[in-house]
Amino acid sequence: MIEVKIAAIRVSLVSPHRIIVLKQLNAERYLPIWIGAFETEAISMHLQGIEPPRPMTHDLIVRLLKTLGVKLRYIYINDLHSDTFYCELVLGVKGEDVVVDCRPSDAIALAVRLGVPIYVHEDVLQGAGVVPEESLLDESADETLDVFRDYLNQLDLGDIPTD
Repeated sequence: MIEVKIAAIRVSLVSPHRIIVLKQLNAERYLPIWIGAFETEAISMHLQGIEPPRPMTHDLIVRLLKTLGVKLRYIYINDLHSDTFYCELVLGVKGEDVVVDCRPSDAIALAVRLGVPIYVHEDVLQGAGVVPEESLLDESADETLDVFRDYLNQLDLGDIPTD
């Protein structure tokens, strides 16, 4: 398992598709994942500190977990098949780990709310990860992913399914 963090969220102005870009900790390897508009809003709003007037679905799940004494230990993006990412919530329930299948976008929305680690399987990073060319890395050490601006802007977002 390789730990990652959210590096950027990209929104297309001409289509409904969004990309969340995860960055491997202590390495220059990135994982772009297509996510839906609602999940993008849920993640972005929380990262920006925006409080909705009523709890969103992910906020409700967090409240349920806390009320039931269940701890989200971490999320694990563990597989990739036919351009679909698979993810698991690893929950601590009465001292034991319980694994629940989940879409990566929903899992990330929960992870940012609860401040838990995000992990990715090495095979997933090998298959879908992006490593910028060394010349691009030298131009900018900025964490805002300037090295990927051209790459992400060239992506055809027309027929990409969300997770």
